[in-house]
Amino acid sequence: MHLVRKPAVAGTFYPGPGPALAAEVARLLADASAPGPALPGIPKALIVPHAGYVYSGATAASAYAALKAAAHTIQRVVLLGPVHRVAVRGLAAPGVDAFATPLGEIAVDTVAIAALAHLPQVVISPQAHALEHSLEVQLPFLQAVLPRFTLVPLAVGDATAQEVAQVLDALWGGPETLIVISSDLSHYLSYASAQITDQSTVDHILHLNGPLTHTQACGATPLNGLLLAARTHHLQPHVLAQCNSGDTAGDRQRVVGYCAVAFVENHHGAH
Repeated sequence: MHLVRKPAVAGTFYPGPGPALAAEVARLLADASAPGPALPGIPKALIVPHAGYVYSGATAASAYAALKAAAHTIQRVVLLGPVHRVAVRGLAAPGVDAFATPLGEIAVDTVAIAALAHLPQVVISPQAHALEHSLEVQLPFLQAVLPRFTLVPLAVGDATAQEVAQVLDALWGGPETLIVISSDLSHYLSYASAQITDQSTVDHILHLNGPLTHTQACGATPLNGLLLAARTHHLQPHVLAQCNSGDTAGDRQRVVGYCAVAFVENHHGAH
């Protein structure tokens, strides 16, 4: 039996019809492809926001546009995002064979998930995934940028940074594997307060300095695991874009912060 996780936020967080979604993602990626500072290598990991595209789509697109040179190398995407609706202990796999979006189906790497079964913090919870937007909003961008890939989707609930890092280590692979952490930054501060708070958070990320709190980043749990793993694997973070909803489509009294960060392997080791 072929089990598919259907889209839950098509038509709300992003356009529902396939052609309209494809056009919107293509526009966002084209706008993000303007030459900025060149990365010193191919991203191994990304931090990407997960609000509606009208709010954070441009920031998200800057992360995915950075994958252009690696598009044919990446074969598997390990995607972690926080749970917003269903509480779960540990990291929840979806118990399905594929995720669907209006752009088509993405096969889940069930072999990779089965290989995590010995880790007590990895559980199966279709409920944690059913209505969760933090993973879903990343998928159309991945479908637009990568010609062919499988997905390891994990909805992260109550877990330690060490537990998350252990899962990332198990899935690390080589250049064929990309890690994506889905997280926004601060929530519902004033515009000026958010700018100060979020800049501090981004500075912590740039120094691989965790743990972050959930007031700094809603995806702090998976993000803290990445920061630990990034230290172990000598990854170097680079900010690609940063803003908040007051810059895009919201009022400035209560804003949500966004950043896109690429982590590149530092071949000079820890020096």
